[in-house]
Amino acid sequence: MNEKRIQRAVSADGTEIVGRVVGQGPALVMVHGGIGHGDLAWEELLPHLTERLTCYLPSIRGRGLSGDHPDHTPPRLVEDITAFADSIGEPVSLLAWSGSGPWCLGAARSSAVVAVAAYEPVVPGAEGPDMPRIGAAFERVGMAAAEGRLVDAMRAFAAGFCTDDEVSALKQTTFFERWAGAVPAMLNDLGQDNAYEGPRSIDPESLAQITVPVLILRGQQTRLASLWGESAQHIARHVPGAHVRELSDVGHFAPVIAPEVVAEELISFYESVRQPA
Repeated sequence: MNEKRIQRAVSADGTEIVGRVVGQGPALVMVHGGIGHGDLAWEELLPHLTERLTCYLPSIRGRGLSGDHPDHTPPRLVEDITAFADSIGEPVSLLAWSGSGPWCLGAARSSAVVAVAAYEPVVPGAEGPDMPRIGAAFERVGMAAAEGRLVDAMRAFAAGFCTDDEVSALKQTTFFERWAGAVPAMLNDLGQDNAYEGPRSIDPESLAQITVPVLILRGQQTRLASLWGESAQHIARHVPGAHVRELSDVGHFAPVIAPEVVAEELISFYESVRQPA
């Protein structure tokens, strides 16, 4: 990845949040999901965006180039993204994926943010028929990680969240080996998220305060349809003017497997916002 430009910010509790910068055009802060980090999550999507957008690739605390702090509760992760967006010094759009949906929606209230797009954001606490499958997947992930089998843990994660076709496509690459190192950070953040009982950025009263355009993207072939569907509808119900759009023939890992499909929707949305250069 291009290492010429680095953006640094300091979160509210003093933790340094760092991300690489590539591309040209209006600023887009691309926030990795619950698994991965800034240098890893967007490799396949970036080539489809960097001719039209300046892409900032931060990692939350404890990942990538960023510093760490013991506190990884949801409000701290929102503060990480807010501080990074504010540090750029110009209007920015945000892009979330899965677990970063709540972080970016929380940061959407920053005066620097002009738009938010989220690919299959997850709302913690969502219920439905997919939850037993998710619980079983994370149990397998945790067991493998505890034994030091991080590649097996990553395979267990993918089996829980991806369709069979997606898993087959990922097996043709080095995905499992390259993403395996991100498993411990995901489990740490998930544990703190599950234990947290305070207010969240996806509470209705918080979502109602968002005034910028919000686009929620969903894959029509996604495995956990009830989870992503309930999460999308929760956001759409409470964010004024939020729009949900479904993409055909893709699932949860479309940003890796079908990046051109996701990029087309993102460029159309961000350009419709007419973000200043």
